[in-house]
Amino acid sequence: MTIAKEKENKKFRAKLEEMFGFDLRSLALFRIGLASVIIADSIIRFGDIEAHYSDYGVLPRTALIEQFIKPWYWSIHLLSGEPFVQALLFGCALFFGFLLLIGYRTRLAAIACWAMIISLHNRNPALIFAGDDALRAIAFWAMFLPLGAYYSVDNALNTSTKPVPKQILSGATLGFIIQLCYIYMFSAWFKHQSPLWSQEGSAVYYALNFDQYGTSFGKFLLSLTPLLPTMTFGALWFEWLGVFLLFIPLKTNFFRGVAVVSFILLHLSFGLSFTIGIFPALCIAAWLAFVPTPVWDFLYKKTYSKEIAGLRINYDRDCGFCKKVVHFLRTFLILPGTPLLVAQDNPSIYADMQKYNSWVVEDWQDNRHYKWEAIAYVVSLSPILWFLAPILRLKPFMAIGTKFYETIATNRRVAGKFTAPFKYNSFEVHPSWLLNLVTLLLLFLVTLWNVKSFANSHIFHNSPTKVSQALRKIVNSKTVQRIDWLSQLTRLDQSWSIFAPNPPRDDGWHVVIGKYKDGSQIDLLHDDTSIHWNKPTIKQRNALYQNMQWRTYFINLNRSIGNKLYPYYGHYLCRNWNSKHSGQKQLDRLEIYFMSERTVPPGQQQTVEKHNHWQQSCLDRSSEQ
Repeated sequence: MTIAKEKENKKFRAKLEEMFGFDLRSLALFRIGLASVIIADSIIRFGDIEAHYSDYGVLPRTALIEQFIKPWYWSIHLLSGEPFVQALLFGCALFFGFLLLIGYRTRLAAIACWAMIISLHNRNPALIFAGDDALRAIAFWAMFLPLGAYYSVDNALNTSTKPVPKQILSGATLGFIIQLCYIYMFSAWFKHQSPLWSQEGSAVYYALNFDQYGTSFGKFLLSLTPLLPTMTFGALWFEWLGVFLLFIPLKTNFFRGVAVVSFILLHLSFGLSFTIGIFPALCIAAWLAFVPTPVWDFLYKKTYSKEIAGLRINYDRDCGFCKKVVHFLRTFLILPGTPLLVAQDNPSIYADMQKYNSWVVEDWQDNRHYKWEAIAYVVSLSPILWFLAPILRLKPFMAIGTKFYETIATNRRVAGKFTAPFKYNSFEVHPSWLLNLVTLLLLFLVTLWNVKSFANSHIFHNSPTKVSQALRKIVNSKTVQRIDWLSQLTRLDQSWSIFAPNPPRDDGWHVVIGKYKDGSQIDLLHDDTSIHWNKPTIKQRNALYQNMQWRTYFINLNRSIGNKLYPYYGHYLCRNWNSKHSGQKQLDRLEIYFMSERTVPPGQQQTVEKHNHWQQSCLDRSSEQ
């Protein structure tokens, strides 16, 4: 009876791991994807350090503190308004992103990345869009996951004799799964309240018509008029029901695989149809964490061969640099189980090591390889980098590579300084009851704050019901209000109203006219004496809005927050222009127009209205609407 009960418990736990756990190799893949997105996002933003994050840009620190930032929002970037200091902070963010990418001190790197993301986002809220909200949420839960268990420096230098498990089930894995579900389900919940999504089926028409996000492929889809309602209802119901594929108890791994492929395809289509920055790549990276264990086991069996089974790598015991490098190669070339042997333990191998001043790689036929040729051979066995081997064996590369290897071999102490920062460490992967308790509590709070964002939306106010009134009463109670500071401190104050409840219809484009002291004028956005009033093409918009931050900023200029932003944007334009020009070619004043092209229903004539949104002097910084 006891044995039967134990088997039943093991079976139940295995099912829970399938449904609410992750394969650690999938988490490693997710880590690499997340780190790549963080690094790419930092590099993109780096080009606008002065314009977006310094006191010389569109939002000085004093303006941010006085008018925009919430009480519990914090930012390291507020320490200084100088571009040089901001560049140093960006350098730190890139460094932490790199550590996360290679998986060194992974948890600390994940915490540092999360902190730098929050700091950067709080520095200029006018640049934030849905992809940034998703990045904060995903990076938050990444801190609690064992992302460095596989394919990492931490794994390569792990001194623990206890094998790393394949799967992990914890409060953090559950929290991450539910968080990702909330992104889609609450977005669908918001959308479902709109007739454009749930009744008319015209939401995709309006979304594709919003030129600020427009792409050439999106315009092609817009021409498929009969299919647009199907796309609308399909997108809505897939957001509602797609995530439930993760919780089907029968054939769980199969349905999880279907969910992974389906959502990756969904976000690829988003990326092709809309210009929405890092959002598609980030969500694709998040779904990589759900790759089920059977996929990894299949790939391992498919790529395993007698050549890999027979591979043996011998290194110099007296060379710390050599030992670390062979551990790195085994880990990052994905050759688990390859024996790493001390050359001194085998007289024949040791003799060859001394003769050739080289490590000794033995293949499955007991042939020995040395120097750069040995590197090419080991790379040829890698399941992911095998295609590089023919390149490494080309005569020019072989000659240069061999010379490089010999230089390293004769200067091991110098080379060792590059690997010295990487320390051996013992770590084991196992759930912690304390960490489980903390993450489950955080999941409850995230749930509460998501419900609050919906309950306090204008949708509930416009359509009051007993349920909506009860929810509003709960989420606005004094108890909830007392802990609301925590949502701001951690930036878990979420609202997933992506293209919801309605797609944006306030389309159009800005025209900024600068007037010289001599009375002539210039189009400041195009640096042209001819004023560009006509609607810009997709190509022209991409040239004007070189990244998602500028695109979001100009969208916000036309929203309610724009009245607060215009004075600082105007001052930035004046100062930036006048610092590069002198005399009569300096700006005396500027005017900002918005050519409003509010999207009309299908079949109606599109109109454009010209609005003067802002006028500002460039001399005394006085301004007027």
